[in-house]
Amino acid sequence: MGRVISLDDGLRRRYLATKRAERVVFTNGVFDLLHRGHLEYLSAAKALGDILFVGLNSDTSARRIKGDSRPFVREGDRGYCLAFLLPVDYVVLFDADTPLELIKALKPDVLVKGGDWKVEDIVGFKEVRSYGGEVLSLPYREGYSTTRLLETIAASLTK
Repeated sequence: MGRVISLDDGLRRRYLATKRAERVVFTNGVFDLLHRGHLEYLSAAKALGDILFVGLNSDTSARRIKGDSRPFVREGDRGYCLAFLLPVDYVVLFDADTPLELIKALKPDVLVKGGDWKVEDIVGFKEVRSYGGEVLSLPYREGYSTTRLLETIAASLTK
């Protein structure tokens, strides 16, 4: 899939975006089980700029963060699904626990996370603000989360 790209390709695309005076937005996550909350969040992120980069935690990274039972969906499949979403321009896989190095490399104009994050706690906050970029915590869509989806699935299996 041409929109799941390497960091090197991301840097080239970031360079071109700068030349065209396009506003680059960055967000990241595991995006294990896609749901409406993710879609609304990604749409809101894209509305803040011209190009949306999504940093996607690798399977190894997701396991370290979420536990040994996660992710449910492999990184290649998660990336493929994200890349097909209209708001998403590029997906860049990362293996670290945080996307800090990816953020420092891509230097987005806008860095966003979901409303469950305080702005000053968002990884990359200091770095993005240091060059005049914006850091935003987008509204959280109540009732839509992977945890909630898993609880619903578990409840339906025990009936």
